[in-house]
Amino acid sequence: MGGGGWQWAWGPQDDQHSIEAIARALDHGINWIDTAAVYGLGHSEEVVARALRGRASRPYIFTKCERVWDEKGRIGGSLKASSIRRECEASLRRLQIDVIDLYQIHWPEPDVDIEEGWTEMARLQAEGKVRYIGVSNFNVGQMKRAMAIAPITSLQPPYSILAREIEDEILPFARRSGIGVIVYSPMYSGLLSGSMTRKRIAVFAPDDWRRHNVNFREPQLSRNLRLVELLREIGDRHQRTPGEVAIAWTLHHPAVTAAIVGVRSAAQTDGIIGAATYRLSEQEFEEIESAVHQELV
Repeated sequence: MGGGGWQWAWGPQDDQHSIEAIARALDHGINWIDTAAVYGLGHSEEVVARALRGRASRPYIFTKCERVWDEKGRIGGSLKASSIRRECEASLRRLQIDVIDLYQIHWPEPDVDIEEGWTEMARLQAEGKVRYIGVSNFNVGQMKRAMAIAPITSLQPPYSILAREIEDEILPFARRSGIGVIVYSPMYSGLLSGSMTRKRIAVFAPDDWRRHNVNFREPQLSRNLRLVELLREIGDRHQRTPGEVAIAWTLHHPAVTAAIVGVRSAAQTDGIIGAATYRLSEQEFEEIESAVHQELV
């Protein structure tokens, strides 16, 4: 929803479509929105504010700091206390709210400044500018360093059938430590949604970062599209989409609290909203695991 023209864009996006997608999700009972200052270099937060204007009750709003940009749009990282405070104030203005429900450090960069950054996050919480503080893309060692200063409410890592690196250490640590886990890219940036095709990939916008991702290119692409057909087969048994099955796979892990799903339109919202209640059976989970193992052997 940040639109095109920045370093990690997904191509152009119609703001009105974004607003309609948010409205549809809220009408279906979704009660939280996750965004970040860097998405569209501030634009995504502004779109969220427009979408919530005039609604009788607003959802919980999560956003992130640490990714900063210069006048030419070049993105870098800062965990300096002064930067985080400036970013928080800017996000509050763009979102048109008085307090951020969950404020997260987007990336642990630069690593040397984690302690300074997390100390400032705790100050913002104590001052009432943010209700809870969390981290994103942190490893276990980095979380331990932060926890020595103040508790971590949540961790936001990537997790999907195609990206499972957090299973060995990070998810068990979060579960032992009582840290909520909000995974992102459960459909692997749309690849597991059921609507991704070779034709669609071939016409990705020039600034769509997925053009350069190995999972969207051969030979991995053919393997991944075969996996989508299994997700479709399982979903058909329950009138669910492949994307909803992919999301349910992430929610099957006992350490996972919730999944972040990105949508471009109200129609896309309709295609994933069932994941809020759908859960995989153990047999269906094992079907997917077996297929993945066979593809990787």
